[in-house]
Order: sequence, then structure tokens, then C-alpha cells
Amino acid sequence: MMTLFLMVCLSSGAWAQGGTRMRETFKAMTAIENPFELRDPFKAPLLKGETEAGRQTKSLIRDGIYTNIEQAEIKDISTLRIVGVMIGKERRALAKVAGGTNIIVLKEGMRLGSDNAELKAIHPGGVILVEKLVNVYGEEEFLETVIPISQ
Repeated sequence: MMTLFLMVCLSSGAWAQGGTRMRETFKAMTAIENPFELRDPFKAPLLKGETEAGRQTKSLIRDGIYTNIEQAEIKDISTLRIVGVMIGKERRALAKVAGGTNIIVLKEGMRLGSDNAELKAIHPGGVILVEKLVNVYGEEEFLETVIPISQ
């Protein structure tokens, strides 16, 4: 038993000396000083004028899904105009904010406006929004708003 212990101790000491020798050998074989500071080969290179911090602000994770599409900033639902509806497996509504030129794609379940009105349904004739309000008696009420398709 004692001889086994001595053999393990001697071999581990020899390995430790060989480990430093191996590191020096590999260091002499390469000219790269710090390989971990190199660019990741699987990451896309930065565009002209783009910084790493700017790239991180563009990438968003919304509802657990990565997206770089900006969220529609709708302040007041009374300024919302529905200009089209796409009916199919996943229903979508096309909307414009009054005074704006961009078309916003809306889907069921989205929250819109400052009162967090939820887009409950998309129908061929328009959309239905539901808002939760508190009345004068302190009770919660649901207010349904129907916005028809308009030009």
C-alpha cells in the first residue's frame, strides 16, 4: 500500500513539472498573445459606424422571442385607423396612426394605448379592443371599442 502511495506522489510531481514545460512549449509555437480577445468567428462583423453597444440596443427580446422590429408606440387609441385586415390561420390587422405614414401590423392579444387596451378580436369588418376601467363605485368594468376598417 505504501509503495502505491509513493508511486502516485512521484508521478503527480512529474506531471506537474511536465505541465509547466508543456505550457512553455505551446507558448513558443504560437504568436497569438491572448486568443480570447479575438473576434468570435461565428458572430457577424460590425457594419461601418456601428458600435457593439449600438448593436445590443437594436436587439430586443419581447415575450421570450428575439426580434429587432420596433414596437408600435400608440399613445391614444382614438387616433388609430384600421386600413386592412388579413384573415387566415393567424389574423393580422393593418393600422395607421393619424398623421403618420407608417403602417403598423397588429395581432390579437397586443396591448395598445396608454390604458393598455387589449386587441381581443380581428374580424373582416374591423377590430375589437377591450379596456379595463374602474367606475365611480370602485368596480372594474370592461369597455369594448369597435374600430371599423376605414380609408
